[in-house]
Amino acid sequence: MQYLLLFFLAFTLAAVITPLIKRVAAKFKVYDLPGPVRKIHNRPVPFLGGLAVYLSFLIALLIYLKFGHVNFHIVPVKFFLGIIFGGLVLVIGGALDDKFTLPPKILWLFPAIASAIIVWSGIGVGIKFITNPFGGVININHNFQFLIFNFQLSALLVWLWMMGMIFTTKLLDGLDGLCSGIALIGGLTMFLISLGPKVNQPITASLAIIFSGVLLGYLIYAFNPASIFLGEGGSTFLGFALGVFSIILGAKIATALLVMGIPILDVAWVIVRRIWYHRSPFLGDRQHLHFRLLDIGLSQRQAVLVLYGISAVFGGVAVFLQSLGKLIALVILFCVMLFLAISTVILYKRQHPHIPDLFDYAEKQGVDEKSKV
Repeated sequence: MQYLLLFFLAFTLAAVITPLIKRVAAKFKVYDLPGPVRKIHNRPVPFLGGLAVYLSFLIALLIYLKFGHVNFHIVPVKFFLGIIFGGLVLVIGGALDDKFTLPPKILWLFPAIASAIIVWSGIGVGIKFITNPFGGVININHNFQFLIFNFQLSALLVWLWMMGMIFTTKLLDGLDGLCSGIALIGGLTMFLISLGPKVNQPITASLAIIFSGVLLGYLIYAFNPASIFLGEGGSTFLGFALGVFSIILGAKIATALLVMGIPILDVAWVIVRRIWYHRSPFLGDRQHLHFRLLDIGLSQRQAVLVLYGISAVFGGVAVFLQSLGKLIALVILFCVMLFLAISTVILYKRQHPHIPDLFDYAEKQGVDEKSKV
């Protein structure tokens, strides 16, 4: 019953706060304007959706901490402060970028600081090993020194993991409701795993169900045709939250990889192709899988639902499989990504035989000036 109440509370908060944030974005003229290549909308759409998501999550979290059955001996207050302030850094940086279009050399600092806050909070730093899918464990309880600084290996891995998750959802945010919908699937997956007898973490389950309720309430306005966009702060906050949940669950890295596997592999695929064709890996174009699905004739809704379906299937698999099973599922997921990538290329070539090289698409259309992969 507590989980249902938390879900309904978070859903209601997001459903009420999001239209208010839309008015704020309109008042301060924080819009995503139509443009070439990646921007497929034909009208100005308000940004700051991430602010609505963060505020809804924050209010629901504070209510839970005040009235819920929270054992602060298991999860110290410092952990929650890390989530709150880390998310705040991302939302502030994102709002500034949405309004003023910050240069990339400054923009990456906000995720780096937010990830460092999680390390400071102690979330995951005490992890001494990760499960070896072939049996046994892998010890990560090591210290190493760089110049005058002494680092714990687990702290470095937590920081790198957080950065990876943040940039995965950041780069996934290309179609209406895509990023928030897949993050919702990820949140529900984390919730179900938290309830399992081998994990049994009510606090993590509560955080995940609050996160899921917020995203469902936000999706009322974000699904195609979207009336508000997440913006930089929202897209990064979603990966931040999923990264934190997977760490608190006991380094459930494989679980997060199964849910977010398609976006992660897509980013890797795109970067490798750009380097292969002597292009900057940091300039945005339409080579991501979700744009490829549009190029072969799918509508925005159809493309988003296809990717929802893949994430939901592998997220469901993650709930029931153990380590070796998850490794096998990751291999299957890689094959699915490879099949989708090759299939979209072949279909596009058949539909557009006059284009000699599919990878010249960005040059023919122009590329984003802003460094968003």
